Amino acid sequence: MKEHLTLLHVDDEADIREVAALSFDLDPMTTSISASSGPEALSILDGGLRPDVILLDVMMPGMDGPTVLQHLRQRPALVHTPVVFMTARAQGSEVAGYKALGAIGVITKPFDPMGLAQEVRDLLAGARA
Repeated sequence: MKEHLTLLHVDDEADIREVAALSFDLDPMTTSISASSGPEALSILDGGLRPDVILLDVMMPGMDGPTVLQHLRQRPALVHTPVVFMTARAQGSEVAGYKALGAIGVITKPFDPMGLAQEVRDLLAGARA
């Protein structure tokens, strides 16, 4: 049986957030919370949310995904929270760069809505192994 998964999805595009939320709703063992910006995500997290994983869009106005990750790692309660970047820019060297920043993986946009929750679970399982 799958374990329950709580995740925070951060993306500045409302359409992407909506499709991702619908995707996660397909998995009854997944609860997703969404944020439209890095500052909103940090506010939610500072309010006490402790997700099992955070999905971060790489390119967002104001505060991009890598900058949000830097802020997360400065918060003791979130220093070990797994982060997955979501981006259309996923060449080999770019993926290696995101992993060097501390991401456990990268999900390429456009993603498969039917398999998104499982893709996140697979990345988490790989990071724990």
